[in-house]
Amino acid sequence: MQKHPMTKQGADALQTELVKLKKEERPKITEAIATAREHGDLKENAEYHAAREQQGFIEARIAQIESVLSLAQIIDVTKLSPNGKIVFGATVTVLNVDTDEELTYKIVGNEEADLKHNKISVNSPIARALIGKTEGDEVIVQAPKGNIDYEIISIQYI
Repeated sequence: MQKHPMTKQGADALQTELVKLKKEERPKITEAIATAREHGDLKENAEYHAAREQQGFIEARIAQIESVLSLAQIIDVTKLSPNGKIVFGATVTVLNVDTDEELTYKIVGNEEADLKHNKISVNSPIARALIGKTEGDEVIVQAPKGNIDYEIISIQYI
């Protein structure tokens, strides 16, 4: 099986979620199922069916997280020596040359990518264009709506 890169922060967040699901959510739902069972006829017991459905979601999420973590190659960017180059895990501020808009992205693994929080997948067109570049470099990103010209303003390894 091929390993997938993941930042240490991403792996820690998944591990925290996994512990919460196993230690808090799973016992709560087991108790809810037991309580619903005590109410009698399971065929018409909406509480029971809702609890069983919730249990299915929790168990599926636990399995998904365990699978992701088992295939993760955890990379701690603070322990790398990137020599000023953009690498996996770096936080990069770029300037859109055409619009003068500054954007900051953290380059993360596929499982961690979340554009709302400015985390982009290492496999995204922007990340692929940025990897290996240094401050001051200009890159052209081939986007669906056309090419975008960015200038790299800063690189952080946090």
